[in-house]
Amino acid sequence: MNLVIANRQRVKKINTRLFKQIVGELFCELEIADAELGINLVATREMTLVNETFLQHTGTTDVITFDHAEKKQAKPTHSIHGELFICVNVALTQAKVFQTTWQAEIVRYIVHGVLHLLGYDDLKPDLRREMKREENRLVQLLAKKFSFAQLSGTAKLKA
Repeated sequence: MNLVIANRQRVKKINTRLFKQIVGELFCELEIADAELGINLVATREMTLVNETFLQHTGTTDVITFDHAEKKQAKPTHSIHGELFICVNVALTQAKVFQTTWQAEIVRYIVHGVLHLLGYDDLKPDLRREMKREENRLVQLLAKKFSFAQLSGTAKLKA
């Protein structure tokens, strides 16, 4: 597993050690044996630039997934090669809307992006429902194993 986390935002401190543990557990649960994943934690300005430059969408968004795999495989696959851009500002906003924490939103964005890399799609309603069910299942599983609040760089670790 090759996991690189680039924290290029200054909105919130992030416990990158715990972040890597959560992603590692996600990979175990999804039986991803071969992974090359870059995760970019960014602020609104950079996310807007990425969104407009590569997707021709106006404004910011929560997560953007780039699949760098050479050959598309029918899901499920146990190998991923890609990059995620996660906007921490959007996580803060969405956390208020969905009455959750920004840390839980970030974990949800990771899960969502990894599911896309595995071949899940959310463009059609039936596929969106299937993906959302799996996303919810994985976020709940991870929430049982980790305290998402500790993703905040200032949170104290449990003894």
